[in-house]
Amino acid sequence: MRVIPDWKEQEWDTEKPDSYAGIFHFRFWRFGEWVDVVIDDRLPTVDNQLVYCHSNDSNEFWSAMVEKAYAKVYGCYEALDGGNTADALVDFTGGVSEPVDLLEGQMATDEVARNQLFERVLKVHNRDGLISCSIRATTIEDMEARLDCGLVKGHAYAVTDVRKVRLGHGLLAFFKSEKLQMIRMRNPWGEKEWSGPWSDSSEEWNKVSKSEREKLGVTVQDDGEFWMTFDDFCQYFTDIILCRLINTSYLSIHKTWEEEVMRGSWVHRQDPLRNRSGGCINHKATFLQNPQYVFDVKKVEDEVLICLQQKEKRATPKEGKGENLAIGFDIHRVELNRKYRMHSAQQKVAGSIYINSRCVFLRKELQEGRYVIIPTTFDPGQQGDFLLRVFTDVPSDCKELTLDDPPQTCWTGMCGYPQLVTQVHVMNAEGLQGQESNGAVDPYVIITCEGERVRSPVHKDTRCPNFDIKGLFYRKKPKEGIHIEIYNKNMIVDTFLGQVILFSDPNERQEQHTLHLRDKGSRQDNDLPGTLTVRLITATALTNI
Repeated sequence: MRVIPDWKEQEWDTEKPDSYAGIFHFRFWRFGEWVDVVIDDRLPTVDNQLVYCHSNDSNEFWSAMVEKAYAKVYGCYEALDGGNTADALVDFTGGVSEPVDLLEGQMATDEVARNQLFERVLKVHNRDGLISCSIRATTIEDMEARLDCGLVKGHAYAVTDVRKVRLGHGLLAFFKSEKLQMIRMRNPWGEKEWSGPWSDSSEEWNKVSKSEREKLGVTVQDDGEFWMTFDDFCQYFTDIILCRLINTSYLSIHKTWEEEVMRGSWVHRQDPLRNRSGGCINHKATFLQNPQYVFDVKKVEDEVLICLQQKEKRATPKEGKGENLAIGFDIHRVELNRKYRMHSAQQKVAGSIYINSRCVFLRKELQEGRYVIIPTTFDPGQQGDFLLRVFTDVPSDCKELTLDDPPQTCWTGMCGYPQLVTQVHVMNAEGLQGQESNGAVDPYVIITCEGERVRSPVHKDTRCPNFDIKGLFYRKKPKEGIHIEIYNKNMIVDTFLGQVILFSDPNERQEQHTLHLRDKGSRQDNDLPGTLTVRLITATALTNI
């Protein structure tokens, strides 16, 4: 539907031969948008046979036409030789490709990791994703080398089915409920198959009922398609690519993702506050000069997918050598009210690999809070355009942080301009007063400074919560205290558990306090059960935090 639009109108019609113009148009997903590509109907042949992609049916040409359009995107047919399967799957779907290294993940020996991977592969397949796999070739001689078991090295196989296959016959099989994790692949050559257990004519298929075999479409012919157990698959294959088709429709019965798309550039400038090409975290002096993007995780825990894609140079050799930059990104957990760019390193919670591929992908479970993504090139000073895609379960409000500190306006002189910046890190509480009948409590904390409030998530059933949250405050009145209050979450009215009031001196760069909780108002001197541990950092330069 996407790649071959209006295919019925483009199809050859024997009743309307005069309507045929000899041109076709296709679409490919390129750097965030579907791009139309128009070609004529002349296809390369030798001895009247198609040279490249072709169908077994001599009267079917769509695959050869799509290939020609794809070659036009990259400049020539030669540019399609080799390449990256993960990138190609994205070009044809607009999805997100996740490469999985089976060797690094020790999938052959780690049964728990293998079972988790199978569930992921099954889920991607059931939701119409595209899956490819291969056996890594370590030398040129290894490329296309055939193993004794029939598999070919350095060769991209398509995964065509993923199933839990029921073993046994009749009602006994149904009640035993013994299932085998199975995966079906196709060799794009259309021949040369796996010859091990569960290959087309192997005796293992006798363990499966005839109806189950028919359901699986098992055929005994060298058509390039074959089944394997997932255990054997992980023994032989080294790489698998999961291309998820990201569903953003609210009308779907499958999981709906919220997508945020950010376009940016790595631009090298001499001014540190304007430089946007600082290199990876190894370059500590310039790392935080890179572009920064803030997003929120609004659930207690959420699976987040992040894909960083650079503008590919392979298709535009005139613009350079055609070599991709080594790219990657880090994710930092920041203050809940962070509005301006980071100027000192925060808590790094995740990071991608750095590789010179077009796309870098990361899937990560993140706790509720605010995060900053820093996409970078590996080395500082390198320039290029990139596309950042963030997928979450609920809207993440992702946006670029562009300002370094609060902007000055014509009212600044009259209303006062921040003189200090203070980071308040509420670490943990101990021994809170139990409110429930079982002595439990559901606490949360509110930080208030000069009218601005930051509220933490609720922690369930604990009198010793590990809050680990931060707030950032730009202060016009340094002598005013910072109020930190703890409440218990109730169905109707939340109850007050205690507070502390702090003052921060910029001369003491970092202060950690463990304080007894106090009552409110005129009863402030009254101690309440529990202590709170807080760390403060205060600076006079607003770009120091």
